[in-house]
Amino acid sequence: MKTYELLAIIKPNMDSEEVDNIIDKLGELIKSYNGEVKSISKMGRKKLAYEVQKFRDAYFTAIQLSIPESKVSEFKRQLRLNDAIIRTMFMEISKVGV
Repeated sequence: MKTYELLAIIKPNMDSEEVDNIIDKLGELIKSYNGEVKSISKMGRKKLAYEVQKFRDAYFTAIQLSIPESKVSEFKRQLRLNDAIIRTMFMEISKVGV
């Protein structure tokens, strides 16, 4: 399995408990695809550089995960279907110095 990093930008019109629930559900989704959550970094609410879906700020979270390559496209599709997430950036973490 390869290691990836997911940056998820979550709508700001929720309280912190709802944001934590969304992040927990993302972890459960990763595990349902036989993946593993390596770390979760909650960066809090930040101002966006430009307006996205009429929002000027949002909650940011970064998740490092491992997931089978065959499940990546389905995982990305599930992220797009989640109404609470307004943007994502999903990238593979390359091994430096190999």
